[in-house]
Amino acid sequence: MKLFKHSLFIALIFTFSGVIAFAQETGGVKGKIRTTKGEGISGASVTAKRDGKDVKSVKADGEGRFVLNNLEAGIYNIVFDKTGYAAGVKYNVEIKKNKTGDLGDRLILTADQGTQVIVKGSVFNQNDRSIGGARVEIEKISSDGTIRKAGSGYTNVSGEFTFRFSEGAAKYRVTASAKDSKASREIDVDSAGIYRLAISLKVKE
Repeated sequence: MKLFKHSLFIALIFTFSGVIAFAQETGGVKGKIRTTKGEGISGASVTAKRDGKDVKSVKADGEGRFVLNNLEAGIYNIVFDKTGYAAGVKYNVEIKKNKTGDLGDRLILTADQGTQVIVKGSVFNQNDRSIGGARVEIEKISSDGTIRKAGSGYTNVSGEFTFRFSEGAAKYRVTASAKDSKASREIDVDSAGIYRLAISLKVKE
């Protein structure tokens, strides 16, 4: 019985030593995934691929940061993915033994327009001429009547504006103003797509 326990103890030592040796032979990468506005993308998937196969995946934290460890030394393609965004790839990333490479904090994913609500519009004067440089604000109206600001900007030289939001049913109020004139339009959206509207202002010539 004592011999069995002694043998088991030795076996455990060798197994534990093997795990340590394997850990010392591996490396990893870290970084931060952002939107084009610089905001961290929470829950984005990060996958190390080698020879066309997925090796290991992790999820980014609430600030878009991730650490992908325990990868054998070698060359990998690192894929970044999140619903609502176009996938990104960092090619030919070298993983070195006992090191965690830093991919930086500029791993940017662009929004996938196929999963966005896009509100487009134009601002005209009373003579149907486009108004460039008009102030445009958009508010989201909740089902309980609560109103919160969702974005703002200015029309381009053609009097046009664009706002983008995550997919989902909602009601928006768009307000345009120029030369002491102001007008609003409301629009209901029910799914991803492009929604258009026009706003007319009575401005002094």
